[in-house]
Amino acid sequence: MPPKRKKIPNPHLPEIIETLQAEYPDAHCELNYRSAFQLLIATILSAQCTDVRVNIVTRDLFKKYRKPQDYLDVPIEVLEEDIRSTGFYRNKAKNIRKACEAIIEKHKGKVPRTMAELRELGGVGRKTANVVLGNMWNTPDGVVVDTHVSRISQKLGLTKGGSAEKIEKDLNAIVPEEHWTMLPHWLIFHGRRVCKARKPDCDHCALYPYCYQRS
Repeated sequence: MPPKRKKIPNPHLPEIIETLQAEYPDAHCELNYRSAFQLLIATILSAQCTDVRVNIVTRDLFKKYRKPQDYLDVPIEVLEEDIRSTGFYRNKAKNIRKACEAIIEKHKGKVPRTMAELRELGGVGRKTANVVLGNMWNTPDGVVVDTHVSRISQKLGLTKGGSAEKIEKDLNAIVPEEHWTMLPHWLIFHGRRVCKARKPDCDHCALYPYCYQRS
């Protein structure tokens, strides 16, 4: 009979954070941006799309569309074509235009700096809002949960899983707020470089001693 699964949260959370800090001192948001507005657009485009692809698209997109009004001044079909390769381009184009309208009409052309105000923008959920809040102003309202964060936090016994909302709630409850911005970056770096979904490199994993789902 296999040993019973340990209770969560992992009692080694401090060691996990310390290890991640040491392994990935240069971890950062891998979307390219120069402003809160660009980061907002890039994050909307990143849904179901790789950061690499988004960065390819925004390289030209941010030259063509420099401010919110620019996204409203072209036919939506043109915007759709400009972002087509990111996938789900019709919904993303609608969400971008809704967000731009709200930024212009309600926030004088500036990206708002609170979770509540960001959530009122079209197509902006907690994940997108926290990406902007954390990476621009280091004021996240919680931990950003993407596929890497979800998968690895479960492997480490920090959450029982379920929806992104449930995982975020679990992580918010145990991770010190000072690490809410960086923890996702550390886990994403780890997931892309070592703990890959299809073939985790357990032999070279610094978190192996703390993993509950070892290969």
